[in-house]
Amino acid sequence: MPTIFVLNGPNLNLLGTREPEIYGHQTLDDIAGMLEDQARPLGLTIDMRQSNHEGHLIDWLHEANAVGAKAVLLNAGGYTHTSIAIHDAIKSIAVPVIEVHLSDPHKREEFRHLSYIGMAAVACFAGHGAASYTLALDAAAKL
Repeated sequence: MPTIFVLNGPNLNLLGTREPEIYGHQTLDDIAGMLEDQARPLGLTIDMRQSNHEGHLIDWLHEANAVGAKAVLLNAGGYTHTSIAIHDAIKSIAVPVIEVHLSDPHKREEFRHLSYIGMAAVACFAGHGAASYTLALDAAAKL
């Protein structure tokens, strides 16, 4: 079955306890379960990963390309606004990348308005809480 990589950046391991008024009460494991349940009837598998290290995210983007993943859902966390290296990695691979955010960065602090990830991604789903991931998965299934 085609695989969707779901890559999560710094501090997303703290979902459920980190600023729940912004990011919600669901954990990353909760989101993984939702995505796996959603992926099965779509004939997809999910490969969900999280790292607080930029290089891991870049290596995983390269890996997604090397193994022929159908798509990557990427919530780069704070690297969204700072990482030209992740931007370049996305531009370097053939696998489509969809940007995902729990909150809407454009409704938050001004420094969050710039997205290097969005400059390279094929789509973005933001501001829908955990549903941002499920909306992104629906879009990825149609690619």
